[in-house]
Amino acid sequence: MQNSNRKRKAVTRDSPEADEVGLSDGGDGLDPGFLDGVLSQSEDQRSDGSKSDFSEEDNDESDSWEDAEDDRISDKLLLDVEDRQDDSSKINGSSSSMHDIPEPSEDESQPNHVVVEDANGNPRYVYGHIEPVYDSDDSDAPETTNTIGNIPLSFYDSYPHIGYDINGKKITRPAKGEALDALLDSIDIPKGWTGLTDPNTGKPLELSTEELEVLKRIQMNEVPEEGYDPYPATVEYFTGKTETMPLSAAPEPKRRFVPSKHEAKRVMKIVRAIREGRIMPYKPPSEENEEDLDVKRYDIWANEAPRPDHPMNVPAPKLPPPGYDESYHPPPEYLPDQAEKKAWEEADEEDRQKDYLPADHSSLRKVPGYDRFIKEKFERCLDLYLAPRIRRSKLNIDPESLLPKLPSPEELRPFPTTCATIFRGHEGRVRSLAVDPSGIWLASGGDDGSIRIWELLTGRRLWQVKVSSDEAINAVRWRPGADAVILSVAAGEDLYFIIPPIASPELETHSRSILDAGFGYATSNASSDSTKKTATAQWARPAAHLSDSGVLLKAHLRSTIKVISWHRRGDYLCTVSPSGQTSAVAIHTLSKHLTQQPFRRLKGLPQSAQFHPSKPIFFVATQRTIRSYDLSKQELLKIIQPGARWISSFDVHPLGDNLIVGSYDKRLLWHDLDLSVRPYKTLRYHPKAIRQVRFHAGGLPLFADASDDGSLQVFHGKVVGDMMENATIVPVKVLRGHKVVKDLGVLDLDWHPREPWM
Repeated sequence: MQNSNRKRKAVTRDSPEADEVGLSDGGDGLDPGFLDGVLSQSEDQRSDGSKSDFSEEDNDESDSWEDAEDDRISDKLLLDVEDRQDDSSKINGSSSSMHDIPEPSEDESQPNHVVVEDANGNPRYVYGHIEPVYDSDDSDAPETTNTIGNIPLSFYDSYPHIGYDINGKKITRPAKGEALDALLDSIDIPKGWTGLTDPNTGKPLELSTEELEVLKRIQMNEVPEEGYDPYPATVEYFTGKTETMPLSAAPEPKRRFVPSKHEAKRVMKIVRAIREGRIMPYKPPSEENEEDLDVKRYDIWANEAPRPDHPMNVPAPKLPPPGYDESYHPPPEYLPDQAEKKAWEEADEEDRQKDYLPADHSSLRKVPGYDRFIKEKFERCLDLYLAPRIRRSKLNIDPESLLPKLPSPEELRPFPTTCATIFRGHEGRVRSLAVDPSGIWLASGGDDGSIRIWELLTGRRLWQVKVSSDEAINAVRWRPGADAVILSVAAGEDLYFIIPPIASPELETHSRSILDAGFGYATSNASSDSTKKTATAQWARPAAHLSDSGVLLKAHLRSTIKVISWHRRGDYLCTVSPSGQTSAVAIHTLSKHLTQQPFRRLKGLPQSAQFHPSKPIFFVATQRTIRSYDLSKQELLKIIQPGARWISSFDVHPLGDNLIVGSYDKRLLWHDLDLSVRPYKTLRYHPKAIRQVRFHAGGLPLFADASDDGSLQVFHGKVVGDMMENATIVPVKVLRGHKVVKDLGVLDLDWHPREPWM
């Protein structure tokens, strides 16, 4: 048992790990239990000589030699502590200086630590430094390396150290000198000094001579290294001349050839006919057959002799004499300047008007030899030798000749060309207009909230009424048919039906009966289940002053109305309110005073809607697409995709197989409904947005568009019933003269029902 106790004490006192922990952590890393045991043992021996805490309470029969050995060690530690406390009192009891720490000794009987008192009054063990010997691992230790990895050094700004070494010890932050030290360091600049700090180590950053030279060259705007070319030669991948379309005279490659079985059968049929002799190959006629032997020809200048001038004598024609430009000393006006000489040299030999350039020589003996003498002789030899030469074929095609030949506008008359009448009277912008089915009157509405009826031929105002003082008139449309004169007007959220006092009494009476028929239907069906729901529109009589003026019926909707479109029979009409969401598109029945919303949910923001001219088909245009619905089957037929970013308006051809679309992105699109859902033609003739498009409904092949640039483009659009022939679209006239106010030009247009008037 004594041997085991001695081994335990020796390991505890001479362990190098314990020394390192005491030095690195200042003695705080020791086991608190161990310190408490030593202090309690020493203090108890000085006061009352009690036993050590290391002995267990239940072991009263321990060895006497072990107690004596413990008493001897505790007395020695107590004396050492008393001596050190006298020295530590001189420095206010903080800690002993490093030179008081005893050096490690080989004698195991001497302690290798010093016990001092810390700030809390508790003992603290301080161990001395270990001097490395020859066999120590630290004698050839490498330079301290920071092991924080990729962690930024800024994370240690609030600590006195900048990381840890390979042994886990803290690396102290390098000391920073004051302003005077920095000034002295800057005076004597070491080699490779940059004034920067390495972010990984926190030490000054030093660069090599080559790196400093590269930085110096870059700072002086010089080439960073030898052999670097900052201005390489430009490689002309593309020509600078812009052509309308690519033209090439290159032959078609053989890889594109696909043999045809039908052509092979025809060729073999011809070959068999040639073999059987039914088809004789072509033989060019001989020259002997071409010459007529009966016709005698004479060479009148074969043996020509010089004769005196006589009217009956016809001399042989001679070559023209050389001109001044062929002289070796021509006049100055025949000499070419630098521009002419450069143009002659750059032109091809075939395009040159002359094979030479006039040159000036002071005397004949200074005329040099012919520079093209050898080349011409060589070409002559090739001709005699029958050597084939490749002649470059130049393809000269006018791009205008590749365009399709359109008929002349003079052949496509009639169409509007000049301004015949100007209607004045509105205050502010005119937003909508419409020509009545008879072609006699014109209705217009604008920002002033008034409706005006004009005489179309003279421009005289016949009647007007102000339906709203706050809202502008967004749409004005006549009811189709000649049996009644009813005008529909959209002002804000209200839809008005007006009978202006311009027609005959019989026609006016019939028009009133059409509007009043719906009140009787609403009264008879007031108790039905269908009307118990919340009405989408409220039909009622307008105010008294409007009724006296001819405004007889009013329908109030929940959103602002922008578009009105009538059915061909005159009993149905549809309205479009882009801000109405689910109630954006509504179909109204005039004879029943009934409003229906056919769509619970419509994809996209609706812009316009129209009925098919002859079929129960309903078209609805959103921002990007136009959807066609079958009203009888209540199903979607097709989705037309014009490809425009924002559709402004559209119109259906009177035959019903084609439609035109105008968009705010300056495009006019023609759709053939039987051909595809994609546009057949895309026309771009306006620099600004297109507001309205319209077909001529009176049988003339005309359509037009109105744009914000203040112009109207008139087109000739011929549509035939033959499925093999496409529509003919020809622009014929541009009508200008409208004033553009606040980037808004022509907002609406309408055709005369019979004449080519717009």
